[in-house]
Amino acid sequence: MGVTKTEIFTEQQNRIADLAKAFSHPARVAILQLLISRKACVCGDLVDELELAQATVSQHLKELKRIGIIHGEINPPRVCYCINPVVWQEAQSTFGSLLDTFALTNSCCN
Repeated sequence: MGVTKTEIFTEQQNRIADLAKAFSHPARVAILQLLISRKACVCGDLVDELELAQATVSQHLKELKRIGIIHGEINPPRVCYCINPVVWQEAQSTFGSLLDTFALTNSCCN
């Protein structure tokens, strides 16, 4: 298995890449949109809503939890998920700052 060279990049660059991973798959985007639209924790009906296999949804939820952009709370027999507002704000701020660093000019390749 190849080595990822993440250690050659700054902590900020690695975090931006990690946060971007939350939005890098349409299923994860759909999960985030569903959680946002409910304005509450969602328990158990993600598979029905997304029409994806349980294993697929679980993998995407695992990745979103790893990044920290969602919380998962165990409420036996279910796990309830919601947006982590602290990490969501971090993503908004991080992407806003990154996107704001580019100033549109006419001097680029056209």
